[in-house]
Amino acid sequence: MTTFSIIIPIRPGATPEALSNLISVDQSTSPIEILVAEGNNPSRQRNEAVQQAKGEVIYFLDDDSLVQPDCLKRLADHFTDPMMTVVGGPSLTPATDSLLQQAIGTTLASALGAGGVRNRYQSQGTVRESTEKELILCNLAVRRAAFLACGGFDERLYPNEENEFLDRLRASGGVLLHDPQLVVQRSQRPTVAAFAKQMFRYGQGRARQTRIAGFSGIMPFVPLFLLIYLLSLPFAPAGIWQAPALLYLLAVLGATVHGARQAGQPTFAVLLPFLYPLLHLANGAGLLVGFLLPLPQQPCYKDDAVTLRRIPLQESPDGPEHCHTDLP
Repeated sequence: MTTFSIIIPIRPGATPEALSNLISVDQSTSPIEILVAEGNNPSRQRNEAVQQAKGEVIYFLDDDSLVQPDCLKRLADHFTDPMMTVVGGPSLTPATDSLLQQAIGTTLASALGAGGVRNRYQSQGTVRESTEKELILCNLAVRRAAFLACGGFDERLYPNEENEFLDRLRASGGVLLHDPQLVVQRSQRPTVAAFAKQMFRYGQGRARQTRIAGFSGIMPFVPLFLLIYLLSLPFAPAGIWQAPALLYLLAVLGATVHGARQAGQPTFAVLLPFLYPLLHLANGAGLLVGFLLPLPQQPCYKDDAVTLRRIPLQESPDGPEHCHTDLP
């Protein structure tokens, strides 16, 4: 019988929304514990929680990841294969999200929007071996022994700590599986500014990951090329240099029509033509800044303390079992 440790990092003083529906999870075949790790460095919080975990498999959730009742059964079935190292699934936009959030979800799940990583945001296809491009840390299960043997997350990275870790794990022979039915529900950013900041941080994280782990393909850097190209337009002579801009505009319009029709939301025809370029340019700006700024040599936070709480499902989130760890 596979045992699970569910790890949820939170900011100091926060209450994880993810606990609200973990009560409904079917535990009949998989004993579990929940570790809530409070601190200011999510990579460090997760690393420390894994050190204290008792389960054979670590299931990483974000504080707002809402799982399905059969999630542990699906995971347990996959991990009956002793060769299986990592299993993950997509993060979907809840139907209760606002119209803007729904449009952001459509943008991320489209080929033009998130491109090769779009399956992190949609349930598509069948169970398959995969890579970091389809796996996302808010819904990711890893064998504890493999996590520890591979050295855990690089604490200089946040975000993109899981991307670098999964590449490292796969290179060492680990098997990564994407299950499109192993879904969590997570709300998208509630404002345009918050979405732009998210995409900027993703770009900056990808640049730092590349500087630490090396180049792993050209596709993640297309937004940076687009940004540089658009910045060059005012200085370029009229003519063929403008042709890619026209092609990009046509691609945005085509993706808008497809996305609005697929979602059954005519209003998306107004939102998507704005969200696609915002995603690409914010991500490109993050990549640029991530390459230009000095790479942190070690985590630098005002408070490096990590507080861990073990929470039995049958008790309140403010239940009795606590342990406090001050890390050097």
